[in-house]
Amino acid sequence: MTSLVLTHAKFQTLELFRIPIAVVGSAFWPAASMLAFVVPFAGDDPVGATYATASMITFAIMNTNLFQYGIGVSEDRAQPWDPFVRTLAAGATPRFLGRILTGLLMMVVSLAPVVLIAALFTEATLSPLAFLAAVPVCAAIAVPFILMGLSIGYALPQKAALVVAQILFLPLAFGGGLLTPPGGAPGFIEDLAPFLPTGGAVRLMWTTVTDFPFDPTATLALAGWTVLFGALAVWAHRRDEGRRFG
Repeated sequence: MTSLVLTHAKFQTLELFRIPIAVVGSAFWPAASMLAFVVPFAGDDPVGATYATASMITFAIMNTNLFQYGIGVSEDRAQPWDPFVRTLAAGATPRFLGRILTGLLMMVVSLAPVVLIAALFTEATLSPLAFLAAVPVCAAIAVPFILMGLSIGYALPQKAALVVAQILFLPLAFGGGLLTPPGGAPGFIEDLAPFLPTGGAVRLMWTTVTDFPFDPTATLALAGWTVLFGALAVWAHRRDEGRRFG
């Protein structure tokens, strides 16, 4: 099983890197936001730069997983050989897990420029212990967005999945407070943000790398979204299987 998963991950990764714009696009928005907004406006403030970097890391995680799985899975489903792959003895599991590994790699690619820009061009500070704690937190907050992407990818055809992903990512980023410092968004956004998946995710990041207080309401909401997206992903996958194989 492991060799099959790695084989699928290898070929999916090669397929992505054969289209450089797909790789560049994953990292563009978070890096561009860092350069356009964080560096000039908060770069000299250690606290503000650290908060902003955590927000952009959350933005990158959301953006990468939403598009990687939402559009990637729908593209796979459109391929004529996709039903054949599902009938092989190994089943669809190795290919699915290979896509998860590829998605995690792309997430690292999208996070690297944000971290480098913060380190080189801002006064953001982070202790070694906080950095180590941030790694599993990044993995944890990626889960709801992976499941959201899978829900879109299995439920919608390719063109519709692209449109839905594009419609969702900016309102989720703004509504979750990723584009403003803590307390800097309009009042209704501040009230709404803890109940959105992006708001819960960024608050966990802020708590991990700054002295931002832990928000149990936002964390519970994030857990609820994770369960909901997981249920939707399972439902969409089963519906797709039923339509294809009756």
